Amino acid sequence: MFRQNVSLKEYSNYKIGGNASYFLEVKTKEELIAGIKVWKETSAGFSNSKKKIFVLGNGTNILFSDNDFEGLIIKIALEGIEKIGNEVFVASGTKFSDLCDFCINNSLSGFEWAGGLPGTVGGAIRGNAGAFGGETKDIILQVLSLNLDNLKIVRREVKDCEFSYRFSVFKDNATNEVILSAVFALKNGNKEEIQKLTNEKISYRRQKHPLEYPNIGSIFKNVAVEKFSKEQMQELSQFVKDDPFPVIPAAKLIFLTGLRGKRVGDAQISEKHTNYIVNLGNAKAKEVLELINIIKKEIKEKFKINLEEEVMYVGGESNG
Repeated sequence: MFRQNVSLKEYSNYKIGGNASYFLEVKTKEELIAGIKVWKETSAGFSNSKKKIFVLGNGTNILFSDNDFEGLIIKIALEGIEKIGNEVFVASGTKFSDLCDFCINNSLSGFEWAGGLPGTVGGAIRGNAGAFGGETKDIILQVLSLNLDNLKIVRREVKDCEFSYRFSVFKDNATNEVILSAVFALKNGNKEEIQKLTNEKISYRRQKHPLEYPNIGSIFKNVAVEKFSKEQMQELSQFVKDDPFPVIPAAKLIFLTGLRGKRVGDAQISEKHTNYIVNLGNAKAKEVLELINIIKKEIKEKFKINLEEEVMYVGGESNG
């Protein structure tokens, strides 16, 4: 049932990573449940480190270790969109770009801010993805998930998802759930206007983000203005933006440290957008991590701020 020694580079937007000892791609809820049952039997005699399960979407905000992942990687490929009135039912493995196209074709407004957003719907829910003042949580009604411990279906209303800035209950390791699908509440709108606003966001990303290189999006969360002193804000006030509350963009802080373009091996702090670390060709996870640590150290020294990563690092205890 499982493939073995699968290269994770092929499933990473970064094109970085070792091999997965075991790999399973599932296209239905039933395949997922069956796979978990078989894995529990297969791994019964394994050490705890080899029993690990990691659930993968489109690999757009994941930094895989250069070392092999000893457990099971489950690639969620549940796809599908269904419209009932103004409610849209979306499977978690659906690409966000497909959802945006569906909204345009059906004259549904609410996701214009997500134009060009990479990754899957499940990944966006898990991290409460947001941009241009919008957030995933703003239009969610309900989320369906599978508890990996007891294989029971969990149904949550939006208030039970514990959404906050780039966070949800599904990001809490203690929850141990896989998002299966979600219901979004959208509004009827003008197709041409929805398409225009969505395309504006896509064009902005192409112009401002280094999409010509393998990347995993913004490395760090933006920083709430209240974390800065009054003296600092005198210097930084010109850079405040709502995301969705007043923040100083991490990219601006990194730019002000003079780290733009800094390179370790084939990993580079983008010259186009300094909150991106791009893969110039054959970057290693350890090189990306070295740049992350350099950035955090410089920001701490200059602004007395601890930057928080947005990306998830998977399977690299020995990489630091």
